Amino acid sequence: MALSISISLLLIFLSHFPSSHAEPFIGVNYGQVADNLPPPSETAKLLQSTSIQKVRLYGADPAIIKALAGTGVGIVIGAANGDVPSLATDPNAATQWINSNVLPFYPASKIILITVGNEILMSNDPNLVNQLLPAMQNVQKALEAVSLGGKIKVSTVHSMTVLGSSDPPSTGSFAAGYQTGLKGILQFLSDTGSPFAINPYPFFAYQSDPRPETLAFCLFQPNAGRVDSKTGIKYTNMFDAQVDAVHSALKSMGFEKVEIVVAETGWASRGDANEVGASVDNAKAYNGNLIAHLRSMVGTPLMPGKPVDTYLFALYDENLKPGPSSERAFGLFKTDLSMVYDVGLAKSSSSSQVRY
Repeated sequence: MALSISISLLLIFLSHFPSSHAEPFIGVNYGQVADNLPPPSETAKLLQSTSIQKVRLYGADPAIIKALAGTGVGIVIGAANGDVPSLATDPNAATQWINSNVLPFYPASKIILITVGNEILMSNDPNLVNQLLPAMQNVQKALEAVSLGGKIKVSTVHSMTVLGSSDPPSTGSFAAGYQTGLKGILQFLSDTGSPFAINPYPFFAYQSDPRPETLAFCLFQPNAGRVDSKTGIKYTNMFDAQVDAVHSALKSMGFEKVEIVVAETGWASRGDANEVGASVDNAKAYNGNLIAHLRSMVGTPLMPGKPVDTYLFALYDENLKPGPSSERAFGLFKTDLSMVYDVGLAKSSSSSQVRY
């Protein structure tokens, strides 16, 4: 009897910790600005061979959504910035969007979140900014009309430039010009239990401060750390500092209970001569150590004990993306499905906690 009780208690204890094959906090971005990507069916098989549990799409490609049916992989789909005006002004457009992009696939394809627009507040288009919240509200109402409100969340994605202050993390606040627009959005997220989605990139932080100690801080490597002068908390990596700055900004607006999701973060494996830090070694270090950090379940100093849901950028290199070379070099996998570098995502190696 005592043995059976001990085994039962052990099983209950273990059930509170995700196995290395089921890590709901690790996702990946699946961009498609390329002409050499493998078929969606091959990508679905690739994902199933990894511990990646969620995929973020920038649109709602039906072939990809269909290919992921039955895999259990959570899917984030996106309404494009160009869709926002019609979604905002015409509830029927939102209904049609849900009818076309969700209902044919759900629940076989595990759609978990709809992102309405991408970094719209940074667009400097006041009309588009003003239409964002009504578009989100109409998408939410369209989901509720088919009894999917709450089952599929609605949000939008922001870049870190939405913050006016981020250093030290405890002083994090949203830039004054964005606060009015954000208040309604944050109230919507709070009311619907939806996440605040942000794109923190230590890679870009290092570009603007290319000192050796900054690189170590960005890559989760041994460093002296940076003390938050207000709280006395010592930060040992840039990711935690950036995420906690967002948490402080949410708190300053009265929305500290809104969950943060990292919609994008990653590191380029190559770049132009003037793009410091873009290398395979650094990309492997950043992504590998970030994954180990998430798996440790330690959380961040201001949000301890729970990893932040994080979508790595990106699944594949996208050879048609404009801009500097680094823009085409964030992929974890080559388009022949082989790894660009190994960060322990394969199921056979996903229990690895190697520090790079």
